[in-house]
Amino acid sequence: MLTKLTPRLLTPFALALVTSTFIAATAFVFVKTRDHRAIDVTGSAKRRITSDLIEWSAELHAENKDRVAAVRLLKDHVDKTKKYLLQNGITEAELRVSSTTADEQFDSVVEGLGENRVERSVSTGWRTVQTITVRSPDVNKVEKVSREVTDLLEQGVELTSFAPAYHYTRLADLKIEMLAEASKDARTRADQMVAAAGGAGIGKLLRADMGVINVNPANSTNTTWQGNNDTSSLDKDILTIVHITFALD
Repeated sequence: MLTKLTPRLLTPFALALVTSTFIAATAFVFVKTRDHRAIDVTGSAKRRITSDLIEWSAELHAENKDRVAAVRLLKDHVDKTKKYLLQNGITEAELRVSSTTADEQFDSVVEGLGENRVERSVSTGWRTVQTITVRSPDVNKVEKVSREVTDLLEQGVELTSFAPAYHYTRLADLKIEMLAEASKDARTRADQMVAAAGGAGIGKLLRADMGVINVNPANSTNTTWQGNNDTSSLDKDILTIVHITFALD
């Protein structure tokens, strides 16, 4: 014979136990969630800078079948180039001349026919090279010289003029200022996001990660994981990025 079971009411003690367990569980979840409530933001700062140091180089070379004659001819090229630079406002302190390198040049010559055919290297003379480098804070002066130095070709001076490299000497101090600006931008973004969404406030700083600093040609926004350090342009844009995590109240 089947007996119909009637649900039993919970005793006051059991009811209290269930209620307290539910409250404890709810409180645990809330605390755990609150400890992990945070907002991740990215802050950035950008500033235009103008290079205050220029470095320019020209390679001088001379060739002759005789090594001593090649060295003497190169010395004449160097002397004429130095004289030209000094006449155009470059100072001795801004000049640096490398040591001379001399390389013997060879051509391949084939002699004989068929099985008697032999290929050998024959010396054609010597090639000597020296590099003159100008490093100066007077950017305009050196730019002008780098463009016009090829006039020496008319004097028989054999040279190759390279593109100048532009540097900014106060970059280390500027990076510190830019990081502060980027961090301030990150806090502003966080405040605006939370204010728009509502329901929370910005709490303490949990984590800050300094991103790479990119120095690009003016108007370029190119970024890389390693960071850029452009030396090809006079005017540059420095872009600083930071990643910051704030707790939410």
